[in-house]
Amino acid sequence: MLAAAKKDSFGVSGDGASGYALTIIATGVLIALLYWARVVFITALVATITALILEPFVGLCSRIRIPRALGSLLVCLVAAMLLYLLGLAAYSQIRSLAGNAPAFQDRVTGLIDSVMDRVSGAEQTLGRVFSRSRKNGPVPPPVPRVAAPKGRARTNAASAVTPEPGAIQEVRIHEDRSAVSGYIYASLGTVYQFVLMASFVPFLVYFMLSWSDHIHRSFLRFFDGQDRLVAARSLQGVSAMARAFVVGNFATAVLVSVVSFALFAAVRLPYPFLAGLASGFLTIMPYVGMPAALVPPILAVLLADAPGSVLLLSALVVVVLHLTAMNVFYPMLVGSRVHLNPLAVTFSLMFWGFLWDAAGLLLAVPITAGLKAVCDNVEGLKPYGRFLGD
Repeated sequence: MLAAAKKDSFGVSGDGASGYALTIIATGVLIALLYWARVVFITALVATITALILEPFVGLCSRIRIPRALGSLLVCLVAAMLLYLLGLAAYSQIRSLAGNAPAFQDRVTGLIDSVMDRVSGAEQTLGRVFSRSRKNGPVPPPVPRVAAPKGRARTNAASAVTPEPGAIQEVRIHEDRSAVSGYIYASLGTVYQFVLMASFVPFLVYFMLSWSDHIHRSFLRFFDGQDRLVAARSLQGVSAMARAFVVGNFATAVLVSVVSFALFAAVRLPYPFLAGLASGFLTIMPYVGMPAALVPPILAVLLADAPGSVLLLSALVVVVLHLTAMNVFYPMLVGSRVHLNPLAVTFSLMFWGFLWDAAGLLLAVPITAGLKAVCDNVEGLKPYGRFLGD
């Protein structure tokens, strides 16, 4: 009766309104915590995704009677060595690419100028055609405005103010130094934070792999009776779906990168290793994979001034590999266990990109897939899983 007496004109009871208010407050606190401690969450998520990728190899070591701790250490060392070799190969091509940067800037500037000239010529031609068709007689084409020389504008600006030269020079030097020093300190702080958090990733990955059985048993001890059985099934389903998504996407990207590198080298594309690696990992991006995968070969052709036939063959390689990956490799490696609808993916990219910037864009889809996996295996959250799915 007391709850009924508390109902307002909208038909919502006081207890229900307070529950909604607490939910909104808790959501706001959670979002603020995700933003404030995003470096910690990003580091933990990167370590978790890396551990999921390496887990099948640790399981293989366990099946051949290697202790899990030793197998985890061996797998982590091999993975670190492979990353070092890949980084070394990419660094050598990036150095060669940086040497062509001035020529690339000149080519891009010339290309933009030629395009603008053609657009201006087309506008003038269309203006003449339409002016002749008017009844009132031809209208002369618009005369392009000529911008004032930059040197004259700078001279006028400099001559407008003529205080003592020494005082002006001292003030400007002081302001430039403070701005530059502030930027350097901010950059160093960001780099230091990134390096500090990245140094934790190998240790987190090793402990997640070597202590996975202990973590699994300890988690189930939070539940009793029938709830423990439900939690065990849910945890098994979540682990299987998350591993299928992460490992499947990673295997698809690696396979496409290797084939792209071989085909790019066959068609004589400049920097085939770097372009193939970037194109292979960009092709698994949801909904924009194909245009994103076309960017590395286009940049490679522009940087090295390669012929147009190389660009056409490289674009054909990217299109064929993307269609093959999404229709053959992806269903085979990922399967039908994880499906997200385009609306959920788009909102997740917007939300996590706003919270965590570039890292959020990279982690948005794995996070959403993990949330969907949790919702699909928890009875009270299954409607949300169906909403996120396709």
